[in-house]
Amino acid sequence: QIETLDVRAKTSVADFFVVCSGTSDRHVSSIADKVAERMAEIGIKPLRVEGDRTGWVLQDYGDVVLHVMRDEQRQFYDLETLWKNIQPSPDLAE
Repeated sequence: QIETLDVRAKTSVADFFVVCSGTSDRHVSSIADKVAERMAEIGIKPLRVEGDRTGWVLQDYGDVVLHVMRDEQRQFYDLETLWKNIQPSPDLAE
């Protein structure tokens, strides 16, 4: 369940949010670790990482922010619906 959210017209924080799920804290950490490893292989390191061992890991790569969440947290926070319902900002018009 990987979803990419285009937030370019809604926030200046990033262009895209990538949201995916893990079934446990260990699974979430493993997914986040693998993404960081693969990104490092192509020379990209996160600007910051938050939430290790909390069931929600955020990796900020500048234009792309990765959210790896336990299923329960993903359903509770529902980032996909939140960002889809936010209206585009006229200040961010292309």
